[in-house]
Amino acid sequence: MDLNDEELIRRAVKDGDQRAYAQLVRRYQSQLRFSLCQLCDGDQGLADDMAQEAFIKAYKALPAFRGDARFSTWLYRIAYNLVMSHKRKNTPDVDQEAVDRAQANESIEESRQLGMARDLNSAMESLSDAQRQAIHLCMHRGFSHEEAAGIMKLPLGTVKSHVNRARAKLRSLLQPWREEVVNG
Repeated sequence: MDLNDEELIRRAVKDGDQRAYAQLVRRYQSQLRFSLCQLCDGDQGLADDMAQEAFIKAYKALPAFRGDARFSTWLYRIAYNLVMSHKRKNTPDVDQEAVDRAQANESIEESRQLGMARDLNSAMESLSDAQRQAIHLCMHRGFSHEEAAGIMKLPLGTVKSHVNRARAKLRSLLQPWREEVVNG
């Protein structure tokens, strides 16, 4: 029987049913790891570590879960905070030589795709942290503006503004790629 999140949480907290929490982990593990991989700049290992830490923190804090938001939103907020804390403590190193070597070894189409991905990443990096996080939550993860505002702990209007400004900036920065796709 597939139980809803509220019932699984109740069983995990009130009855100490670890299987109920394990079912919540199975339900959200893939999407959380995927989202964290995006927030971790594609570092799957770091994303996996952050997801595991988020599930452990959520389990310990489960009795404090009030149900004001969906469990997935609450869990994502915990994971988001962990990643942001990690990013504040660590600055990523880019191995430009490895990127250059990879480009030299790729076919023309793969190089084009790699260039497009690099330009997209560069465009995303040009956004402020708040814009990047807002656009990721709303456009990629599918959270509503209200849910993103809750996750980011920002007013709704601020989140909408971040999303709109990020979209406009990305549209402008990626215009050459749009023209290439349209013109062939």
